[in-house]
Amino acid sequence: MSKRITDPRQFGRVAVAMGGTSAEREVSLDSGRNVLAALKARGVDAHAIDGIPALLDALRAGHFARVFNILHGRGGEDGVLQGALQSLGVPYTGSGVLGSALTMDKVRTKQVWIALGLPTPKFVAFRRGEDIRAAIAAIGLPAIVKPSHEGSSVGISRVRSEADLATAVELAARYDGELLVEQLIEGDELTVGVLDGEALPSIRIVPKGGFYDYHAKYVAEDTQYLCPGLEGKAEADVRALALRAFQAAGAGGWGRVDVMRDRDGRLFLLEVNTTPGMTGHSLVPKAARAVGIDFETLCWRILETSFREDA
Repeated sequence: MSKRITDPRQFGRVAVAMGGTSAEREVSLDSGRNVLAALKARGVDAHAIDGIPALLDALRAGHFARVFNILHGRGGEDGVLQGALQSLGVPYTGSGVLGSALTMDKVRTKQVWIALGLPTPKFVAFRRGEDIRAAIAAIGLPAIVKPSHEGSSVGISRVRSEADLATAVELAARYDGELLVEQLIEGDELTVGVLDGEALPSIRIVPKGGFYDYHAKYVAEDTQYLCPGLEGKAEADVRALALRAFQAAGAGGWGRVDVMRDRDGRLFLLEVNTTPGMTGHSLVPKAARAVGIDFETLCWRILETSFREDA
């Protein structure tokens, strides 16, 4: 558990790191503006910093006491920034180096879960130049093709027939590193937020188009979010599984675990997001609100995670 703070002055001067250069820059800027406004409303001496170079320059100059990291994607969410901050002795929100690096790599995260007996869809790691047809054959159709190192549904495609293969590979291959060819689980799409060691109520996502892609996440106004997503034992089970998966991947502080529930009620872990969105469409704020935690309080609680000794 994090140290509970009652006086905003205890945080010192806070850098809200946002933007950056990843494929998720625009989402990060939106998240960052919301976080900054919420912290300021609660009396925190918070200031926006765009990107890692500017942040590190400001930290080396002694301008900030801690960092609220809301950089999404590569650089800010993959252990790179976390390592730099630890080397400078600057506390920060969210997961540490190990959890950040591991969860940004979907293939290695799944390998850890499989080693621990946690359920996750069948998959094959695929590199450019290898036989995509063999990878698909090993998994079977329908399948998902996505970059191993991106978030926010960037570069993701569904493959229901061979006719979909060329488009899926071309899209995902815009991003470096491995591609993940994964069994497509059809059923309920769920996500579970984690805040300071506790699982928040699940959210069942019902996009109008049937696929929760980048547009459905950040643009569309017709996606339905049902919270809690399940009831009774099923709800307890998905929260327990998500929390176990989050901790198994070395994540901490706050984050979100994405889960599928097939038509037989079986749960499958998809991935962990260690710096989820904080936009008007984002899911962790919705789950927090369901248990009486408003957005300003949520941002305060996340900032408290910067006091963890293992951050």
